Amino acid sequence: MPTTNRLALLTGSAVLALLAAFPAHAQETPAQPVPQDHNSPADTYHQGPGQEIVVTAPLRTQRLDSLSGVAILGGADLTAALRPSIGDTLKNTPGVSSSSFGPTASRPVLRGLQGERVRILTNGIGSIDVSNTSADHAPVVNPLLAERIEVLRGPQSLLYGSAAIGGVVNVVDGRIPNVVPDEPIHLSALAGYATAAKERDGSISIDVPLSGGWVGHVDGSYLKSADMRIGGYALTPDLRAQALTSSLLPAEPGSDIDFAANANVRGILPNTAARTWSAAAGLAYINDRGSIGVAYSHFDSLYGVPLRLATLPGQGQEAPRLQQSQDRIDARAEVKPDNGPFDQIGFRFGFADYVHAELGPDGAVGTTFFNQGMEGRLELRQRKSGPWSGVSGLQFVRRDFDVIGDEAFLPRNSTGQFGLFTMQQIDSGPLRVEAGARWEHAALEAKPAPDQTQFFSGSRNFDAFSGALGASFELAKDWRIGVNLSRTERAPAAEELFANGPHAGTSAFEIGDVDLAKENALSVEAILRGKGAGYSFELSAYHSWFGNFIFERATGGLEEGLPVFQISQANARLYGFEAEAKVTLARFGAWTIEADALADYVHATIDGSGPAPRIPPLRMLGGLSLESSHVNLRGEVERVTAQNRIAPFETATPGYTMVNAELGWRPWGKSRPLSFVLTANNLFDVNARRHASFLKDYAPLAGRDIRVTARLEL
Repeated sequence: MPTTNRLALLTGSAVLALLAAFPAHAQETPAQPVPQDHNSPADTYHQGPGQEIVVTAPLRTQRLDSLSGVAILGGADLTAALRPSIGDTLKNTPGVSSSSFGPTASRPVLRGLQGERVRILTNGIGSIDVSNTSADHAPVVNPLLAERIEVLRGPQSLLYGSAAIGGVVNVVDGRIPNVVPDEPIHLSALAGYATAAKERDGSISIDVPLSGGWVGHVDGSYLKSADMRIGGYALTPDLRAQALTSSLLPAEPGSDIDFAANANVRGILPNTAARTWSAAAGLAYINDRGSIGVAYSHFDSLYGVPLRLATLPGQGQEAPRLQQSQDRIDARAEVKPDNGPFDQIGFRFGFADYVHAELGPDGAVGTTFFNQGMEGRLELRQRKSGPWSGVSGLQFVRRDFDVIGDEAFLPRNSTGQFGLFTMQQIDSGPLRVEAGARWEHAALEAKPAPDQTQFFSGSRNFDAFSGALGASFELAKDWRIGVNLSRTERAPAAEELFANGPHAGTSAFEIGDVDLAKENALSVEAILRGKGAGYSFELSAYHSWFGNFIFERATGGLEEGLPVFQISQANARLYGFEAEAKVTLARFGAWTIEADALADYVHATIDGSGPAPRIPPLRMLGGLSLESSHVNLRGEVERVTAQNRIAPFETATPGYTMVNAELGWRPWGKSRPLSFVLTANNLFDVNARRHASFLKDYAPLAGRDIRVTARLEL
């Protein structure tokens, strides 16, 4: 069936299902505008000073009361942090690093875990792409249109699937409106320019009340950038020396690699230019009994993967670019019954048709990835009974995936998941207790073509059970201490089971293991949070014992000129902490001086292998701000220590210190719609490398980058 017909069929089915679920008498109730400060979209999620609501949590709670590690980026902080990729946008969030696979494809790394252990969501539904398949595949999420981004770590994240064993990143946007604007038109617009990659970007979002409780929405975004500027050589000193030595050897027959030129690549990171655009339209009906809505979006991107420069004879050297597109339909319905056991019933659904082609230097298509997927989620929120509240539900995921081309490292495969979950909570005075559980069935099938004899053909089925128990106690007003214990299971992904072939994007020959068992983890976490007049503090410490931990093991061998990585399993141990604090140092006139700091650390060891690969080292960041209603000035210093705990065939990563500055200007004050942010990142042009990156020895972080961003909210 053609793609357009499939989309139309799915759209109609989703709308009909939602309309059937919505109460027939709901339209008899006049729509009630919901108060909202449109000058600051993130304020929608507050219930008063300092009472920030965590919308990703199944039971929406104040951040202070959450038993999981939570980070929230919104408002002016989000505007200043915006980058083309979700990973780099969140890189200064406690407990979060980035895979740093170029400026476009970087994914978040949560507590040292990435890939299949981190779920990236859009409004609570998966991104439905192939970013979990490989580090060079960019997630189809758009930070430029985000109202806020939430990072949820710990046991509550598992209610979004066993693949969230490391955590959840949820990008919240307004493509399906959830409020009726109290003005004729609500407009949000953003425009920016950055010097490191000559990046130009912009976005616009419009909501229009159509009368009778109906609200229409349209949005669009555009980004274009050149090759990224870096602060020094692309290669590390050791690899430069290796390449220079290779340049003295006789050239291999048929090879056109210039090793001396590779050793001297500096100032610009080749093959990192990008062009991305998106467009969407949505429609919703909202009243005091609930809401129903649907949205369609299109995403299109062409970006380069940093060139892995060859340094030895026989090594492959490719410069792939990825042409990526996705058509997506989202639907949402919420009903608030007057009576019965549930006070809210919510349903969310997403379907996407995704494709990307990996292009050679001449523009020829080498390998093409196809992915069709859908995800649905039903949540039943119990009517509160005294101190007891809870939410239960079900979730289903379907994915059909195929790779075609000379470098197809995976066979055609399908994945189906069905899960049941519940989270129960007792809030009795100063004591809060939470318990959660999830069961998930996963069925994975490999269906290679007749000529793909290198691949496994068959299926694997798994039943994963997870549970969590936690409690928090109010030590004093606005101070809570909590502890949670969880036992979680994760089924292996198709990429971990069925891979067997070369992958140009990661410059690796990847070999899966069809006999993998379920991964499991026993985890304990303690959290202390508090705030008072002019200060706030948060500390999280965690420890996880993994059984059958799945990891990529570098074998030291070469296949087709690429290093071989074998998927393996072993027991592992992971522990670490995250801390952040803010304090008001002084107030004089209209000005306030504040200091803030954060630190995070992860330690991971695999039995029989040693340190786990690509684990971020200790990171510390401190900042000083001077703020008024019109202007804020900020300077910060980030220190990332060296990572010398390395896996076999991994290289150590030197530490670095970066200095950043920021100037914000609101011409008409905080309550008015226009703001400007000027940021200077990596002021001293440090040539820094992030240990969590597959390409760290070939692709350093951006050099000095001056960014200006303007935001308008009307």
